[in-house]
Amino acid sequence: MSEITRPAVDLPTDQELVLKVVPMPADCNANGDIFGGWVMAQVDIAGSVLPAKLVRGRMATVAVNEFIFKHPVRVGDILSFFARITKVGRTSVTVKVEVYAESYRAQGTYSKVTEAQLTYVAIDEQGKPRPIEV
Repeated sequence: MSEITRPAVDLPTDQELVLKVVPMPADCNANGDIFGGWVMAQVDIAGSVLPAKLVRGRMATVAVNEFIFKHPVRVGDILSFFARITKVGRTSVTVKVEVYAESYRAQGTYSKVTEAQLTYVAIDEQGKPRPIEV
């Protein structure tokens, strides 16, 4: 398979690195790219890290407000997930997540492959929304 050409970019300085992962062959679709659903699951995990500090308890993903796949992800890419909180409501937290890939063989050069915005809601033991105590 030929190497995908993706534009090189700098990593964000206004966001926090919350997850780093290497997709494996079992995560591929028939084209040899990583399944979009696998990437979405990793984004959901990464997006939950910062709200967990505020919520201090159970929370659930209530919305995927935006999800943009900019470039395919390949086996062996090292994915870095950066996040920042964009809004805190009474019961919810909205987070922007950006995913950057670097080739396992040519580390140090990054390209943005995915960006998303997700909203999480604090929930009580019955699964009902509860206020976030800031």
